[in-house]
Amino acid sequence: MRSREYDLEFRGQAARIRSWGIGLLVLAGLLWGWCAVLLLTDYEVETRVGSTKECEARLFTESGTANEGVWARNYCADERDWPKALAVLGLSTPVALVGTALVTTGSVSRRMSGHAQAMRELDRLAERREKESEQSQG
Repeated sequence: MRSREYDLEFRGQAARIRSWGIGLLVLAGLLWGWCAVLLLTDYEVETRVGSTKECEARLFTESGTANEGVWARNYCADERDWPKALAVLGLSTPVALVGTALVTTGSVSRRMSGHAQAMRELDRLAERREKESEQSQG
């Protein structure tokens, strides 16, 4: 395999790595969005008698926690509790970290490959100039 073919393959692999990283960052963003929806939006729950009850967003409610709400027969309290939202947020953290690492690795690899190619071109130009100056002096 010639160096140019290897370099193109290397750049392609770096682009794929970066694309995977971008995909994971998009997934982490979706998980953060889902967590925000769980915490910031109002919602409805169905009661035991079949009717629905309007509930405040979990982040803005002044009601108690899920355990207190269950004792007070508050149907809203156990529908969207903090552990669900925090689990989504906790799941997004390693996804975001791996995505960031992959984007960084892919981007740096492509930049280093481009830098190495530019250095090879500069070396070729310098060698050509040296040969031309030797020929003109000789």
